[in-house]
Amino acid sequence: MTRVAAIDCGTNTIRLLIAEADRDDSGRPRLEVLRRRNEIVRLGQGVDRTGLLDPEALERTLAAVASYAADCAELGVAPGGDVRRFVATSATRDARNREDFVAGVRRLLGIEPEVVSGQEEARLSFTGSLLGARGSEGDQTAGRGGCAPARLVVDLGGGSTELVLGVDAPSAAISLDTGSVRITERFLAGGVTPESEAAARAEVRGLLDEAERVVDLSAPGRLVGLAGTITTVTAHALDLQAFDPQALNGAELSPQTVLASCEAIIHSTAEQRASWGYLAPGRRDVIAAGALVWSEVVSRVVERTTAAGRPLQRVTTSLYDILDGIALSLVPEPGPAEGARA
Repeated sequence: MTRVAAIDCGTNTIRLLIAEADRDDSGRPRLEVLRRRNEIVRLGQGVDRTGLLDPEALERTLAAVASYAADCAELGVAPGGDVRRFVATSATRDARNREDFVAGVRRLLGIEPEVVSGQEEARLSFTGSLLGARGSEGDQTAGRGGCAPARLVVDLGGGSTELVLGVDAPSAAISLDTGSVRITERFLAGGVTPESEAAARAEVRGLLDEAERVVDLSAPGRLVGLAGTITTVTAHALDLQAFDPQALNGAELSPQTVLASCEAIIHSTAEQRASWGYLAPGRRDVIAAGALVWSEVVSRVVERTTAAGRPLQRVTTSLYDILDGIALSLVPEPGPAEGARA
């Protein structure tokens, strides 16, 4: 087994996964998790407006990176890019001063951080989500023609949202410049009003129009949602008292239930959000925007699948996501003997 460390640095959150990585008897990669951590650092604070990483946000994020470097040392993750991978996404892609961030990560972790494209972000998210699909009865059910149904995986982040369609691998993918932080800063910084909500929804709908030129939203037999906004919506729908991974991972809800919780979250008060034990303080000010984006995605998929005569029946939440995809990318390739056995 190989001990690996994966770090996903998004617009709102930076996360660490340290795991033992190897392959099963069929040659598929697998992970034995040793440690997961996440911190809300809001690296993307103001990037949409200024095009620059804010100095305080940069300081917060590099402090988290230093802490993660200490975790790697504590758990014996060897130095080097073959067992450590740091992936930065939307906020860093958009920042003109991203080299300041890159240099800081290089100094602290000893590896070159990757500022990945939206397409690579989508691929990693889809790959990670498959960990939760293995052995799932729903994903083994044959679709029309005896084929497994396509999954639409949606990774809804702070600055971008990836839509990836496929069965065992992506067949179509797009990354949209929308997410909980970006929509908050553009439209909802002053709160949710009828006017600001309408403007935000119009923005997201226009982006989904673009997405449909690339991804067939009438095709999925299952819609799978990843990341903090979607787990929050699911926790609200399940009426959880605190963040409960066992209850959340693999949870299946009707689209109507998801949309009802999105609507409640969008129009919630600050007092209500503070009372939700599953909602981290650093996410409270952007969760309405995230729920708005998710509601538009779910509504569009329901509309398209219904028109195609196979209406979407369920929405699945997965705690396996891009972070797991990053870790899986570090699993060594099988040797000749292993490949022959597989």
